[in-house]
Amino acid sequence: MFNLLMSPRTTRTVRGLLGNLVEAAATAVRSIAPTDTPADQPAPAEAPDPTDVYTDDDMPDASAIEAAAAEYERATDQARRADRGKRAAKKVLDKLPAGIYGAWRVFRTPSSRQTPDLAEITRIFKAHNLGPVPMKPCAPSLKVERIDVPADADTLAGVAA
Repeated sequence: MFNLLMSPRTTRTVRGLLGNLVEAAATAVRSIAPTDTPADQPAPAEAPDPTDVYTDDDMPDASAIEAAAAEYERATDQARRADRGKRAAKKVLDKLPAGIYGAWRVFRTPSSRQTPDLAEITRIFKAHNLGPVPMKPCAPSLKVERIDVPADADTLAGVAA
C-alpha cells in the first residue's frame, strides 16, 4: 500500500490536484479583489505608423484587410504554440551530450550571429567618462485583435482616424 502512495504516477496526480486547488484559490481571490475600472487603467501604448503605409488610393478593400488580420492572428497563435513546444523539447535536448539517439543525431554548431557585449561597452564608456551608452528603440510590434463592431459602424474606421 505504501508503495502505491509513493509511485511517480500518484505523485503526479497529487501534484496536479494541489495545483488545481491553488489555481481555484487564486481565482477566488481575484474574483473578490477590487479591480480597477477601465477609466483607471492606462491605455496601451501605441507606436506611430511607419512612413510607408497605404495611401487612400492604394488602400485594399475591407474584406482583404479582415482576411489579412485573421490570418495574421491565426499564424501568430500557431507560432506561439510552436514556440512553447520547441522550448519544452529544447529543455530535454539541451542537456544531452552530442551523439546519436535512436534515429536522431544531436550536435551543436557555432553560431555565425554576433551581438554587442553591452557589459564591456558600458565598462568602456564609464572608463572614458562618455556618459550612458546610446540606445535606440526596437521596431514596434504589429498587433491585431478582434473587436465587436456595431452593424451601422463604418467598416474602415482606421481610414477615418
